Amino acid sequence: MSNTQELLPIIGISIGDINGVGPEIIIKTFSDERLLEICTPVIYGSGKVIAYYRKSLNINFNYHQVNSITEIQKGRVNIVNCIDPNTEVKPGELHTDAGKASFDALETSVADLLKRSIDALVTAPINKHLIQSDAFDFPGHTEYLTMKAEEETSLMLMTSEDLKIGLVTAHIPVSQISTAITKEAIIKKANLLNKTLKKDFGITKPKIAILGLNPHAGDNGLLGKEEIEIIKPAIDELKENNILAFGPFSADGFFGNFSFKKYDGVLAMYHDQGLIPFKTIAFDLGVNFTACLPIIRTSPDHGTGYEIAGKGIANETSFREAVYLAIDIYKKRKQVLA
Repeated sequence: MSNTQELLPIIGISIGDINGVGPEIIIKTFSDERLLEICTPVIYGSGKVIAYYRKSLNINFNYHQVNSITEIQKGRVNIVNCIDPNTEVKPGELHTDAGKASFDALETSVADLLKRSIDALVTAPINKHLIQSDAFDFPGHTEYLTMKAEEETSLMLMTSEDLKIGLVTAHIPVSQISTAITKEAIIKKANLLNKTLKKDFGITKPKIAILGLNPHAGDNGLLGKEEIEIIKPAIDELKENNILAFGPFSADGFFGNFSFKKYDGVLAMYHDQGLIPFKTIAFDLGVNFTACLPIIRTSPDHGTGYEIAGKGIANETSFREAVYLAIDIYKKRKQVLA
């Protein structure tokens, strides 16, 4: 084994829902052996599942099976067998067994991540309903990882080369958004966005655009008071604390006229306000990054894709970008500590 391989980051991959596109995009990504020149991949799941998709996709894909992270080989694709070997693969179908398998893979990979046995984690898509149990009572990966890292909060950040969008509120019902938008919440999330732009993306003085909540950013109070009473005071306080915050901007015009290109980061008030324009602009190249945790986790910006699972047509680009981003952030954080 070369010294170069010894120094490569170990990137964990949780397999996600085995009946979705996760196994396919993982295989497609790491069948390109050039990835082994920049990381050692460790897939948490099942060699049986990977073998099933390798055969059905007719892709040449070599891997090394182990039962523990301590047995992996550098310079190879590794698979940690950590789900029930009797779990059946049924592409495109919803099964509770697949939900249990996705949790077992996630739980094992996160345990290794917290022990620093792996350097970062890339999560393939899960079914958020099927994964629910006494051990996973969360809206999604973001909240679960924040709890496991023993942090009060994190920032859901959608990122591409040209666009980085953080969310004040994420996985909550629309009916609860307006009450969750407070001055304190905006300031907290804006500070997290400022922090990650500096620490993880190397931007010295980030310029942050903050969106309004209401149509036309409230239209001077005609369409809602949140911009005047909550969002603008939050922006003013951020400026007083040397955060380069601007707004509030009307979301439709802000994205429609490409104003986002003038800023290093954008803070949206709620999930769809941020993710709809992000996926429209950067779907294939977009990555979901759970920012401001002591651990590194990224994921593709799409779901399980049951309708195309097992058909060999899933696009692995977003997943590959998630791997690249995990490696880049690991290297940046390591440089800071050096």
